[in-house]
Amino acid sequence: MGPGLLESVYEAALTHDLRKAGLEVETQVPIPVIYDGVKLAIGFRLDVLVENKVIFELKSRETLSPIHAKQLLNH
Repeated sequence: MGPGLLESVYEAALTHDLRKAGLEVETQVPIPVIYDGVKLAIGFRLDVLVENKVIFELKSRETLSPIHAKQLLNH
């Protein structure tokens, strides 16, 4: 597909290929934020979760910055 497309395009293609390989795939999986015992109205979203074990945090960028690694660790 090459560079320069929207992240959503790469997500759809990756999801298609993973499912074609017989894997269980979920996209845009909500992750709640719990603070002081309260589930807040905001939260995170995983881009792609495979077999309930592997997280794909997709980026459509030429280079990654340290904040992107921290974002994945938060998930």
